Formats: sequence, C-alpha cells, structure tokens
Amino acid sequence: MEIVFATHNQNKLKEVQQLLPSHIKLLSLEDIGCFEEIEETGDTLEENAWIKANYVYHTYGKACFADDTGLEVKALNGAPGVYSARYAGEEKDTSANMQKLLVALSQEQDRTAQFRTAIALRLSDQKKLFEGIVKGSIANKMEGKNGFGYDPIFIPEKYEKSFGLLDASIKNKISHRARAIHKLVEHLGQSL
Repeated sequence: MEIVFATHNQNKLKEVQQLLPSHIKLLSLEDIGCFEEIEETGDTLEENAWIKANYVYHTYGKACFADDTGLEVKALNGAPGVYSARYAGEEKDTSANMQKLLVALSQEQDRTAQFRTAIALRLSDQKKLFEGIVKGSIANKMEGKNGFGYDPIFIPEKYEKSFGLLDASIKNKISHRARAIHKLVEHLGQSL
C-alpha cells in the first residue's frame, strides 16, 4: 500500500516511517511534487489535520493522512495547543517556543502537560480521525538533543527524563504520535 504523509517536516517523516510496517510505502509531500506550504488555519488540531489531508487528496488525488500536534499545558489553560509550532512567533523557532513556555511557567507549581496528536486519514471512500495522547510534565530547563519540537522540556509520565534525553526507541513506543499512528495502522490493516 502507498500512502502520502502530508508534512514537510523531515523529523516527523522519519519518526512516522519507523512506526509503519514494511508493507506500507510512505510518500512525502515532496515525493508527489507538493512543495507549497499548506496553511493551517483551523482552530483545533483536528481541523488542521483535515485541512492538510483534504488538500492533498483533492489536489493530487492520493490516499493520504495528515497530523497536527499540540502541547497542552494545564496551568496555561491548554496553551500553546493548536499554536504550539508558532507559540513564540510565525518563524516557528523551537528554541524560542520552549523559552517562552519556560518563562510562562516560571512561577507555576503545576507543570502538568500533555502532547496530543490528531491524525486525519483520507482514502477514496473513507475519512477517519485518530488521536494519541501522552501525559507528562514540563521540565524546568531544556535537556537533551533527541527528538524535535518541545521534546527537550517534556517529561512523559513514569519517566524522569525528557523526550530530548530518551532514546528514540522509547519515544516511538510511548509518544502521542506513536499512539495515533498505531491506531491508523490497525485501521489500515482492517480496511485492506
């Protein structure tokens, strides 16, 4: 089976490729000749995932899935949430995003947070949504170089280290994206 993952993010692409079984051939947006930035104008993670999946399906006629992920911090009423990638500005600077979040939480005792991923699947006759959540907390400082995005400051439940310090094999078992992808793969296996 061949399916497009509607992302330009090479880190996400690599992570998802490692989670898929070998019978599913993953294509990137570049593989299908899509070099434009698909605007994420939705108010929710789910809306943004659908925008990207529907764009690829209608423009290129390809089976595809798209995701949107947000870091939801309890003390900040769920922020940065849908604005996680551009929390510190449209430049989407991950270091600036983390710094802004650490400053926002500097006086907070409750550092509870969760990563949430929504995946929209668009096949010729089918539309389906999957969700993955990993609960955890925000560290006091950035630690580690593994992963991407907010990984250096997110400590998953039952662990004492951030995703930035954990090995990729551990992250790929417990992460929000891994949980959503597992649901997607299970669904694809049933619908083949």
